[in-house]
Amino acid sequence: MNLTINGRSQNVPAGWEDESLLWVLREAIGLVGTKFGCGVGLCGACTVLVDGAAQRACLLPLHAVQGREVTTIEGLARGDTLHPVQQAWLDEAVPQCGYCQSGQIVGAVALLRSVPQPSDAQIDDAMAGHLCRCGTQHRVRAAIHRVAGQPAGPKR
Repeated sequence: MNLTINGRSQNVPAGWEDESLLWVLREAIGLVGTKFGCGVGLCGACTVLVDGAAQRACLLPLHAVQGREVTTIEGLARGDTLHPVQQAWLDEAVPQCGYCQSGQIVGAVALLRSVPQPSDAQIDDAMAGHLCRCGTQHRVRAAIHRVAGQPAGPKR
């Protein structure tokens, strides 16, 4: 089975066809930026883009992404140039422990593709499914506003 991941054709080794996309990405292909969190699609740590839409890789059977474009955190940057959301994450000092960050960044990319200038409420709604214990939600919001070219809303 072949998949398109981060713009490249990837051959999935035999024996992995019945696994979730998450485990194939991490264990068979070696793209470990997508994290295992809860395993039931609730925490957002495993978020990837499938045809541009945010999806939980832990819930996706491999056959569901065959013939579709999968983008992981590793596929957002272009060479040495970070994706604008990745750069904003650094500029706003969002990361703390970092475990949820790849899922949050991918989720923010999906949000900005669908709503280029989101309100605080739209950001909060889109990011609500990304669990983070570090309490940096106000910086997440500021980073998304930065990419959208908007002033950050009030800190909460």
